[in-house]
Amino acid sequence: MGLLEIKDLKVHYPIRGGFFNKIVDYVYAVDGVDFIIEPGTTYGLVGESGSGKSTIGKSIVGLEKVTSGQIVFEGTDVTAKNARKKMNYNKEVQMIFQDSMSSLNPKKRVIDIIAEPIRNFERLSVQEEKKKVQSLLDTVGMPSDALYKYPHEFSGGQRQRIGVARAVATNPKLIVADEPVSALDLSVQAQVLNFMKRIQEEYNLSYLFISHDLGVVKHMCDNIAIMNKGRFVEIGTREDIYSNPQHIYTKRLLSAIPRIDVDNREAHKAERRAVEQEYQNLHSQYYDDNGRVYDLQTVSPTHQAAVKHVERGGA
Repeated sequence: MGLLEIKDLKVHYPIRGGFFNKIVDYVYAVDGVDFIIEPGTTYGLVGESGSGKSTIGKSIVGLEKVTSGQIVFEGTDVTAKNARKKMNYNKEVQMIFQDSMSSLNPKKRVIDIIAEPIRNFERLSVQEEKKKVQSLLDTVGMPSDALYKYPHEFSGGQRQRIGVARAVATNPKLIVADEPVSALDLSVQAQVLNFMKRIQEEYNLSYLFISHDLGVVKHMCDNIAIMNKGRFVEIGTREDIYSNPQHIYTKRLLSAIPRIDVDNREAHKAERRAVEQEYQNLHSQYYDDNGRVYDLQTVSPTHQAAVKHVERGGA
């Protein structure tokens, strides 16, 4: 049994029209996905904007209403709101948001921003609370004078570190990180990612790491799910995805990763053209007549892909 199990999760948004404003269709933001996150591991969720990956993250933390399916945390079904309250689910599962500026209250000082989740679940004295907040800031590499400053006084990378500190304040077991470094410069990205990995080791955290960047995901994740059009097109270990991609969407994402190997520039261009040609010529191998992703097929014990015919084994 994993820490978190997602079973046939669906999130559908109604489309209304006509004189009586009746439901005429649905947007299938998430259309039946399954995965398991083990304790102390990082599960990567990758896809382009609009693929449904952020909707999954928000559903897990309770910010989106689930149409059907189950969210099971440590063996308990927490899909319903009442079940979450009984087991202090919001203490155990926290979230890091993509936009650090909008996720931090601009009218509050850092000490109050980080202390807010602590106050919800613990009863500490003023001094104990301050000591704990200071310890969290130290963990993410922020100076002590940050305590009484406001969010606008920090850079994007510093604000994201404050967001990380707030997320670990309740000592959770799982953190949903939704594009935590996509808005940051490359050098700052590396700093934040390294802090996240160090915190994972220190607190034995699990992450659901949501991103569109396969380069970042390779650095962070143990297992990866590739998402397109609300469904998983491929799931597997890091080695499965990067060494033996089966779905054309995965291949397209991999071919788009920037490379600094100047000597083989033409070969990389040829590879991207070949992948795009495969997508155009063999589209029916990966999507049905309605453009819907096929059901996942087993490639190996750790690897599944949504294709008509799969290559067994692996590279």
